[in-house]
Amino acid sequence: MTVGCVAGDEESYEIYKDLMDLVIQDRHEGYKPTDKHKTDLNPEKLKGGEDLDPNYVLSSRVRTGRSIRGFCLPPHCSRGERRAVEKLSVQVLESLTGDLQGKYYALKDMMEAEQQQMIYDHFLFEKPVSPLLLASGMARDWPDGRGIWYNEYKTFLVWVNEKDHLRVISIDLHRERWQHEGSVYSVLQWNSRGLITQISYA
Repeated sequence: MTVGCVAGDEESYEIYKDLMDLVIQDRHEGYKPTDKHKTDLNPEKLKGGEDLDPNYVLSSRVRTGRSIRGFCLPPHCSRGERRAVEKLSVQVLESLTGDLQGKYYALKDMMEAEQQQMIYDHFLFEKPVSPLLLASGMARDWPDGRGIWYNEYKTFLVWVNEKDHLRVISIDLHRERWQHEGSVYSVLQWNSRGLITQISYA
């Protein structure tokens, strides 16, 4: 189901509560204003996923969208705010170590052929083209302030300023490199470890 409204910032959910609560409840199958979402990012508590048949499960992917507190949400984000989100995100991502360590690539600095190859390989996002996204301002100032960060093996990626401030993505494509080969468990573990705890999320 496509929802025909967007929030410009975190406060929109309170200011337009009478509308937003109804939309959220309908879109998320009865999630009421009194309900509380439980968040636990401790990867040690993850269970299951080790028993998937590797003859059929060749890869696993987990993607999480995050919005950073203190900034307008993407539909209302100014060019300056978007650049500030990019700068903050890159600073924090550069502090990651070990198998999460990687490099940031700004979209505006990438060659067209390089972008298309990464899109073809399902690593990079495309410019929004749908009328809803365009009308919502999601392609404003494209490609300014957008980019992708990934580790050496492209198993952990972060999209910056796509449809969310951050899209944190973990992929298991190189099964021979990891202990939990081809399992959803390993992908969820990378995603939990890589969610950037130095940033306050909205």
